[in-house]
Amino acid sequence: MFKSVRGRLITTVLLMALAGWQLYDHYQSSCNNGEDAGCVQSPIKLGLDLQGGMHLVLEVDDSLGTMTPEARAQAIDQVERIVRSRIDELGVEEPLIQKSGAERLIVELAGISDQERARGIVQQAAFLEFKLVRSLAEMDAALPRADRAIVAALGVDSLRALGRAVEETESATADVEALLFGGDTTQADGEAGTEEGAGDQAAADGEGPDEAEPQEEEEPEAPNLRPFTSLLSLSGAEGIYLVGVEDVEQAQAFLGMPEVRRALPRDLELHWGEEPVTSGARQYRELYVLEEEPFMTGDRLEDAIAARDPQFNEAQVQFELNRLGGREFSRFTSQHVGDFLAIVLDGEVVSAPVIQDRIGARGQINLGNSPMEEASDLALVLRAGALPVPLRIMEERTVGPSLGADSISQGQIAGIIGVILILVIMIGYYRVAGLLAVGALFFYVVLVMGGMAMVNATLTLPGIAGLILSVGMAVDANVLIFERIREELAAGRATRTAVDEGFNHALSAIVDANITTLITALILFQFGTGPVRGFAVTLSIGIVASFISAIYVTRTLFLFYLQGKKASDPISI
Repeated sequence: MFKSVRGRLITTVLLMALAGWQLYDHYQSSCNNGEDAGCVQSPIKLGLDLQGGMHLVLEVDDSLGTMTPEARAQAIDQVERIVRSRIDELGVEEPLIQKSGAERLIVELAGISDQERARGIVQQAAFLEFKLVRSLAEMDAALPRADRAIVAALGVDSLRALGRAVEETESATADVEALLFGGDTTQADGEAGTEEGAGDQAAADGEGPDEAEPQEEEEPEAPNLRPFTSLLSLSGAEGIYLVGVEDVEQAQAFLGMPEVRRALPRDLELHWGEEPVTSGARQYRELYVLEEEPFMTGDRLEDAIAARDPQFNEAQVQFELNRLGGREFSRFTSQHVGDFLAIVLDGEVVSAPVIQDRIGARGQINLGNSPMEEASDLALVLRAGALPVPLRIMEERTVGPSLGADSISQGQIAGIIGVILILVIMIGYYRVAGLLAVGALFFYVVLVMGGMAMVNATLTLPGIAGLILSVGMAVDANVLIFERIREELAAGRATRTAVDEGFNHALSAIVDANITTLITALILFQFGTGPVRGFAVTLSIGIVASFISAIYVTRTLFLFYLQGKKASDPISI
């Protein structure tokens, strides 16, 4: 530091310029980051309570109750790491991600405009699997068993109430079912017709004397119902059924029945396609027949990026496997050239391309006409890794920007009132010395704001409280100095000597007060959470700025004020 008045003034101006540049640079970078960066009123990054955003409380979804408390606690530790990676890649400034107890996770995202997108990125499991598409033959053979299981479990009356009491001979998709069941349908129809015809003939001929006598009424046999099969249509593609979108909910309910799962082949699984498809005037969801066990999962994934298909201009995610995954992928695809490979994400088939040749460590997931933002989000969650367990949202709060605007407005009013009171008291009581302290206080404000921009700190409502407290400490330091100068003047010291002694003797008290407060702020930052840490950050920056302001800047202004005075001239203090 310079000892001359000129050197001290130059140092003060340079510090002001550095702080101002940090504010300007931070403001420019926020404007260039896009809509979510908050390029509006303040070059300081604002917290959730000031600019709005999302507050989520997440919990491990253990609906079946199969996890122990220890397992859930371990899972939430993994979830915290993965969610933090996803949010960091999303580009949210200063997110709050912390555990609450042993089984919950709190996520606060300030300045989020597309909340549905953020919610999806946080919750999406992103469990990636590669499975082989199988032919329909094995599944076709099991469908009659599944239908019989549904009839046995629900009963004919319940199926009629659901509108699913579709008999084999009355199916609106008889041609499709004939393909599905081969000669079974024809045979069943023929047998029924033969028996029915024989009965009619016997009645017409009046065979046997006993037949005219009244007989005990027999309970009619259950009709040959096809509640599940009637929902299925052939797609014409290998291993794919079609289900009308209006029937998807009912089909999912049937597939969720334990009896149906036991009736289907154990080594096969049915997976829905991700997006509806249009055929004629109807919309369908694809239902894929896949091998139960994947030959590879996303844990072999090393990188994933969003891109556009140069030929069709469609969104896609290009992925790269690690060395071991590349070898396994290459070996498997070389053995299944001509087969279809399903890429399954969170239980839904994203795409199922044909394997045309051996594929190495690189591949791609085609997303068709989906927007690039969706491809970017998918690449993001794939890079961050799959969640070990599903999550459910226990609490969700949305803080609107209007609340933030009210908070800022109230903070501004409080700040203006505080500054006016300080100006009146300091200038009215200490006169010119008080005016010099007010000038140093202006330097303090610029230094604090620049310091917050430099460390990329987030300003919250508790942070504003920390700033106001540090302003009080800055004023308190000036009061200590001025009272000490008054004592030196009362003792008969010369003006310049009294000023020097006042600053020197007050220094120890100011240092003690600031260091103890700074230590407290650092402890709050280390062990506090959320708003407490915001308070600690702004208080720490404010303490450093107030110390520099009171000890260096105020003294510089005093020396500049005394330059034109003689040693014996009085000063206004």
